[in-house]
Amino acid sequence: MPAREPLRRLTPHLLILGGTAEAAALAQECGRFGDRLLVTTSLAGRTAHPAPLPGAVRLGGFGGADGLADFLEEERVDLLVDATHPFAVRISRHARLAAERARVPRLLLQRPPWPRDARDRWIEVGDIAAAAAAVPRLGKRAFLTVGSRALASFAAIDSVHFVVRLIDPPTGPLPLASYTVVLGRGPFGLDAERQLLQRHAIEVLVAKASGGAGTVAKLAAARAAGIPVVMVARPEPEPGASVMSVAEAVAWIAARLTAIEEAMR
Repeated sequence: MPAREPLRRLTPHLLILGGTAEAAALAQECGRFGDRLLVTTSLAGRTAHPAPLPGAVRLGGFGGADGLADFLEEERVDLLVDATHPFAVRISRHARLAAERARVPRLLLQRPPWPRDARDRWIEVGDIAAAAAAVPRLGKRAFLTVGSRALASFAAIDSVHFVVRLIDPPTGPLPLASYTVVLGRGPFGLDAERQLLQRHAIEVLVAKASGGAGTVAKLAAARAAGIPVVMVARPEPEPGASVMSVAEAVAWIAARLTAIEEAMR
């Protein structure tokens, strides 16, 4: 009698490309499917101590689109949800290409963009380089909330003191002429953001148009203080099916899970 195939081979498998609050919320909501669905969340590993997640967790990259396609095939992934950061252009492109190669249905869970208030003093720019060019004209003390990978673009500016918010302590000096590091993991409250701007005498805020509720308070604080915001435009999303809420993503998963189960009967 042949050996019975492991349960992992018989149970539909969902891979969530995560690292965001939305991805964590989706993994949590997928608990409603119980034993009907295996859930794996993939994290890039950029945060030293990620918050715990339900289901399986995978850390590290895949080795490009081909590596991700190999993973989808080897792990028999049936559904893929790209819930990465809106500025994670490379992994989203790899996700699309890998899903096409492995013929795995893919959904992009987008974060709703921030609406602009009439009182906002936004200077909208196309990329980080343009943001760096704009900062010296707007103030001498800047609050940088663009992530550690973008800091090198501000390295040549010696007329501005930067207050840099990071999740993890830096492992070495930052590539900035003058800076202060503040540590924090969102969501951030309005009162705390107001106090931070006041305490550090911030004159300009630099942010990516990431959207979502976790970091929107800094914009409200800047608005109340009359501080200009250099806003880096969000890149265009990859083509394909997309939603803008966890509830819609759960509905997409539920519909496809039912179709997979029916095909397996």
